[in-house]
Amino acid sequence: MLQILRVSVAVLGVAAFVFGAIGPAAAACQLIKATHSAGSKAEAARSSQALVLKSASELKRSKRWSYIRLYAKRVKADPFWKAVRPDGPPREAVLKPDIITSRFYTTCFTGVVVPYVCTTGTSACGQ
Repeated sequence: MLQILRVSVAVLGVAAFVFGAIGPAAAACQLIKATHSAGSKAEAARSSQALVLKSASELKRSKRWSYIRLYAKRVKADPFWKAVRPDGPPREAVLKPDIITSRFYTTCFTGVVVPYVCTTGTSACGQ
């Protein structure tokens, strides 16, 4: 009977470890998106990605995480002029292809006042 109890406790311990009840805490993730405009698609994309990096750095500092990893996450294009484009940019304004890397998902479109606007999304995970 004692051996059955020991085996049961061991099995429960292994199950708890496997399912995450015991062991290191899981990383938390937060969506970050940023929009920027520029005179060229490339510059607007670089600027929106730089804003995402800045926001990720601020998130890491505010959460006191020891590390942060970024994963590309598609987000809806976010125009500045929401009164003119409340539902986002029209299909004909979206510039293809999207710019996708392991860390950023960037969608660009033509702006109302500026030539190019890009919105970048990422999932920032850290601990």
